[in-house]
Amino acid sequence: MSAFKIDEEAIRKLATILNDTGLVEVEVKSGENVLRVSKAGTVVQAAAAPVAVQAQATAGAPTAMPAANSDLPAGTQVTSPMVGTTYLSASPGAAPFVKVGDTVKEGDTLLIVEAMKVMNPIKAPKGGKIVRIMVSDAQPVEFGEVLVIIG
Repeated sequence: MSAFKIDEEAIRKLATILNDTGLVEVEVKSGENVLRVSKAGTVVQAAAAPVAVQAQATAGAPTAMPAANSDLPAGTQVTSPMVGTTYLSASPGAAPFVKVGDTVKEGDTLLIVEAMKVMNPIKAPKGGKIVRIMVSDAQPVEFGEVLVIIG
């Protein structure tokens, strides 16, 4: 494995691109070298190995309750279909789409995930009662992160 020289100017340019475009991550590959800059965490990563690509699941698809995590209540987990920012209401100061204890029907909007200036409504995959809202307003979220649990 050859040494990877870190180009601070390239990192600064990539960070500027993130700020100017609203993206949360940008990656540049040159041969075996990979430079990734991300706002989703505090990750600035340089690697000299191939990067595996993760397959994406269906947008907002419910997932089975993990047996190992007893902190979460039982129910259907509605997950984020993308990296973005959650919004619990249609506009600042407006009432939230749902609250804990509300009953929803399949297809009701639970919240919004904004990604690249596009507002993506997250719909209830089934009817039921809102058991827990796992995110707060304007919170950054990752792909697959649990947003809401419907009982």
